[in-house]
Formats: sequence, C-alpha cells, structure tokens
Amino acid sequence: MKLVQSAGLLMCRQQAQLEFFLIHPGGPFWKKKNEGAWSIPKGNSENSEDLLTTAQREFCEETGIVPSPPFYPVGTSELKSGKTVTAWCFKGSWNPDDGIVSNYIDIEFPPRSKKFISIPEADRGEWMTIEKACIMINQAQIVFLERAVAIMID
Repeated sequence: MKLVQSAGLLMCRQQAQLEFFLIHPGGPFWKKKNEGAWSIPKGNSENSEDLLTTAQREFCEETGIVPSPPFYPVGTSELKSGKTVTAWCFKGSWNPDDGIVSNYIDIEFPPRSKKFISIPEADRGEWMTIEKACIMINQAQIVFLERAVAIMID
C-alpha cells in the first residue's frame, strides 16, 4: 500500500485574539456538512516535491492567496483515511469580502454514475477563533491549531 503524504499551511492573524484561516471543501458531498468538515488548505505531494513547496502550492491553488514566509512547522497528523498531513503555520492576511479563488476538480457524481461534474476544491474560507476552529475543523487537524497557538502568540 502506497503511503499518501499531504502537506498544508495554516494561516494565522492576531486580532483581539489569535484567529485561524480555514476552508470548507466544495462539492455536493460537503454541501450540508459544516462542523468537523473544515480544513487547512492542503494537498498531496507531486512526485518528489518538497513538502513545504507542496503546502505553498496547494494553499495558493485552493484559496487564490499567495502565502508569505516565514513558515513555522506544526508537525504531522494522520487522518482517518490513513493520509499523513505535514503542516506549517504562518502570519498572513485575507479580507473575507474578497472571497477565495479555488481551483476546480472533476468528480464522479452521483457516485458510480459515470457522470462527472466540476467542483471547486474549496467553496469558502473563514477566519475563526480557536474555540470555533476546534469545532469546525477535521478533528485530526486540531493538533495544528494547538501547536500554532504556542508559536504565534506574541
């Protein structure tokens, strides 16, 4: 079985308190799912691509935002799917009024129908406090929020 390695970035900003930028997956499967469905922008490594390079590319592809260093490692986590995610956090800015610009992917829908539709990988982004982010994010990724708090609190 081939190990699936993914990499992502967690953008943070300091307002009255530390906030995290998370994205919601696009498409019909995720349309009515909210709590536990959000994620850091992330994706699979291509060929022998460096994981930090993967994380930056995927962040830009899924949000339209170009991330800026410095990037601070927040470790790895294994998802229920068996995929391992390696992540970094960084300070950045994004205006919610601008929305996100996500790339599109083709999926078979309805499943096993041999019909394909094009969907955005992410349909929206949002700044969240640690309390809200811990409810909304995929539970396996909470560790990234916790580690980012320790790094980003000034």
